[in-house]
Amino acid sequence: MSMAVVHGRARGSRPGEEVPAAVLFLILAAIPLVTSGYVVYILPQYMLYGILAMSLALLWGNVGILSFGQAAFFALGGYALGIAMKQPLGVNPAYVGLLVALAAAALVAGLVGWFLFSAGVRDSYFVLVTLALSIIAEQIAVSQSQWTGGWNGLFLMRMTLTLGSALEYPLYEDIPAYYAVLLVMVVTYTALRGLTRSRFGKILAGIRENESRMTSLGISTSLYKTLAFSVSAAVASLSGALYGMHSGFVSPSLGGVLFSTEIVVWVAIAGRSSLLAALIGGIAVSSISNLMSAITPQYWQLCIGILFIVVIAYFRGGVAAALPSLVERFRSQP
Repeated sequence: MSMAVVHGRARGSRPGEEVPAAVLFLILAAIPLVTSGYVVYILPQYMLYGILAMSLALLWGNVGILSFGQAAFFALGGYALGIAMKQPLGVNPAYVGLLVALAAAALVAGLVGWFLFSAGVRDSYFVLVTLALSIIAEQIAVSQSQWTGGWNGLFLMRMTLTLGSALEYPLYEDIPAYYAVLLVMVVTYTALRGLTRSRFGKILAGIRENESRMTSLGISTSLYKTLAFSVSAAVASLSGALYGMHSGFVSPSLGGVLFSTEIVVWVAIAGRSSLLAALIGGIAVSSISNLMSAITPQYWQLCIGILFIVVIAYFRGGVAAALPSLVERFRSQP
């Protein structure tokens, strides 16, 4: 491998995503115009799951590092926003909560990542450490009940967008909240896609393909992996903060191992090599899980597990990676 890896196209940034992404965003934007009720209420939560899935795809698909700690940062965002909104601050407390959520997640991930990556910890051990992060996050949420509410959880109010005295736009109703979340999702996808197409993203792709060669080229791979982990954590925390604001509730289980595993399943099924696929996977698989839990409360997790095994067995890169070959095979048939 040569420097061409650095200047080549990152796998997490596939060409031709712009049109499907635009179509998806337009469809989501049109939904409140043609329907109302529960769909408009619940879809923003699934969109936030899509943002959460993209945070993992950034790390897993572009750097080749699997993290089971995304739920920890998701819960951190929710609790940071909830605690901040209960404080008597001179400015909009929701803005403070969002900034604290982003900064805290990036700082924790930066410290953990630098400690592990600079010590040369292998990917398998990194998985175990991030798994421990989820366990720690859930236990902290339970033990610090004076701040988090313990097992009872933390209740939040929906935020109001303000710009001094010139703007006051409450998100209490479902439609304003829907479009606010949709806007955040579009901006996040665009920013992450731009990041993966930048020199930074291409270096991450080079690290994924051959880290030792990148090191020999004078690139501090531990620094780049730490930065990628921090960005991934910040995005996960953002989605968690907005999830708590939209749903009005944050519980310790949102930071636990079970939810972390669900996130991995979303991305694995949809395809970790594409941000758009991860976004769709977060929306689609979580909505299917919700539907199946209503139909068969006892066996829905078993059904999702079987789907996960089938995809891993027959579509190792996820559905998105298998689609081009499936389409080509279909076209080649007489």
